[in-house]
Amino acid sequence: MTMTNHHDRRALIVGLGISGIATALRLRQIGWRPVIVERAPQRRLGGHFIALFGAGRAAARRLGILEQMADRSADGTSHDIDRAGRRRPGLGFKDLPGRPWVMMRGDVEQAAFAALPPDVEIRYSTVPARIEQDAGGVDVTLTDTATDTSTTERFDLVVGADGLRSTVRRLVFGPHEAYLRRMGYMAVAFQLAGPLPGFDQRDSVVLAEPRRSMWVFPFRHRPPTVLLSYHTDDVDAEFTRPVAERVREAFGPRPAGPVLGAALDALDSADQVLFDSVEQVRMDRWHRGRVVLVGDAAWCVTLYAGMGASAGMAGADLLGTMLARHPRDVTEALARWERHLRPAIGRLQANGLRMRSMFVPATRFELALRRVLLRASKLPVTSSLFALWQTRGKAARLKEADLADPGPGLARPPLPRRDSARV
Repeated sequence: MTMTNHHDRRALIVGLGISGIATALRLRQIGWRPVIVERAPQRRLGGHFIALFGAGRAAARRLGILEQMADRSADGTSHDIDRAGRRRPGLGFKDLPGRPWVMMRGDVEQAAFAALPPDVEIRYSTVPARIEQDAGGVDVTLTDTATDTSTTERFDLVVGADGLRSTVRRLVFGPHEAYLRRMGYMAVAFQLAGPLPGFDQRDSVVLAEPRRSMWVFPFRHRPPTVLLSYHTDDVDAEFTRPVAERVREAFGPRPAGPVLGAALDALDSADQVLFDSVEQVRMDRWHRGRVVLVGDAAWCVTLYAGMGASAGMAGADLLGTMLARHPRDVTEALARWERHLRPAIGRLQANGLRMRSMFVPATRFELALRRVLLRASKLPVTSSLFALWQTRGKAARLKEADLADPGPGLARPPLPRRDSARV
């Protein structure tokens, strides 16, 4: 199919994460001129555990970056343990239906970034300060935080891909409080230097207690990542104290034991620590005029759903397709994009709420139910029923079509690639 020429169209993309880079890549494929602005002074590297399900791999394939990524799943054993170190057969991500690819967030970002053509402009230390639009375009005042200077430019489209606490969402749709739905849990993620005591580096290890849990995610040929989750009645207060101090208090007062204790000791000296509240974004609309939100800025499904990266890439890919199909009407393209995508995202958000009980049980009843389900998953007679429970909301087994193009795709010509070493 012949690609429509959009070379006179400029799009501002706010955020250089997975959703932002994927959006820029797709818009450049259809002939737009994307400009990416990023708050940080340089591209952020690293990141922690993510899972790439079938819908995410399909989107990555359509974007032309799947071959630059690799499944880092380890071939170890999955264990459920208690504080004393007693263990029973567990359930890791490699055991989930569809065998999701396990990787680091930076693996996906690097693959997408390297695929960007060198003519895609990236401005670091830059944030939007004001967004005003009319029927013909969007005027955005951009502030360079390094020089404290501002300039106003006009774009045909603005894409907010700037995460859970999106600046674009605040400027165009309203304050965060109107859209963030707190789940009452905190998440702490960091990388271990090596395996936990008594376990192989390839093993998956889970310690689950009422209102708190530890998950250890293994990778092939690299150290594992730890995810600690715990309940809180006051999210704001969690950010007023040192992370390690607050986490030790949340997992006390009982002795930590050898395995959890080693993880808490590793937290004290970890180089990079992700510490944040677990929240979903709930919005009646993801676009307003010529401004649209993509990824966590629009629909954050939470880490418990395990579909953030997959949904972000699929949403970015579909956005480009709809803009190409409706080249003379941006607002119509955005409306059709949202109508197609919203049902699937709704299922993912529902699954995020449901899977919270598997990641961190809220009560002793949920903990007991989790243990029953894990035992059932290991029995030949009931394992198929357990798989059905895991997928009963459909969100955990989203087929490629759920987040894919709603019809025949558009031609995607090869583009020159950005030097992967450039940041």
